[in-house]
Amino acid sequence: MENTLGKTAVRRLDLGYFIRPASETGGSQPRVEPVLAYLVRHDNGLILFDTGIGEADPETEAHYRPRRRALPDALSESGVALDDITLVVNCHLHFDHCGGNPLLGGRPVLVQEAELATARRGGHTFVELIDFPGATYEELSGETEVWPGVWIVPTPGHTQGHQSLVLRQADGTVVLAGQAHDFASHFAADQLARRAARDGVEQPLPPYQRWLDRLADFDPRRVLFAHDCSVWEPAAANVRRQAVRRNQ
Repeated sequence: MENTLGKTAVRRLDLGYFIRPASETGGSQPRVEPVLAYLVRHDNGLILFDTGIGEADPETEAHYRPRRRALPDALSESGVALDDITLVVNCHLHFDHCGGNPLLGGRPVLVQEAELATARRGGHTFVELIDFPGATYEELSGETEVWPGVWIVPTPGHTQGHQSLVLRQADGTVVLAGQAHDFASHFAADQLARRAARDGVEQPLPPYQRWLDRLADFDPRRVLFAHDCSVWEPAAANVRRQAVRRNQ
């Protein structure tokens, strides 16, 4: 899947999947979840948003039963090699999001300082995925515009230091939301809760993540996720697309 926005292009990378056990799904059955990364082509270079599933201990391997796709193979399909990557951005540092980081030693890894501190305290991820040879971190404290039209926005919840990547262009904005929400449907539900609150609907209403207010400032046209192949789009965009198809 590729979305071209001005001079910026986003390509989804399939880096495997894992099996979330029923004890974590809230249901009676396990669930297979994809592990997705995103390659961003920009005039300033290539950004890799998340890097796949890292090696884990035997207990974690047995718990999630991951199936990995090698990062170099996924990049190769896009005509890119590891050495071509300019920046790495991890939405957070759990092992299924930063597993390819050790292959990219020397490249700046942009991460919230709260997330890196948590990872280094232990019990959050695996140390060999954090402090590897050539590990080069640029620690952020909040929102920043890293390149023209490319913003990192804190989206805490799944972890305290979770962040999303916003690609803002004149003809539309794409948000790479990572695991800010597990599914596009969850993001949509929060969007509706926010809309109801802003419309003055009487309580009780479901809560929503307050950073959605900041994302709304960017007027996103698409929101992409780390563990869901579905894409969120505003309802108006869907209506416009259907009208275009009818007129073709």
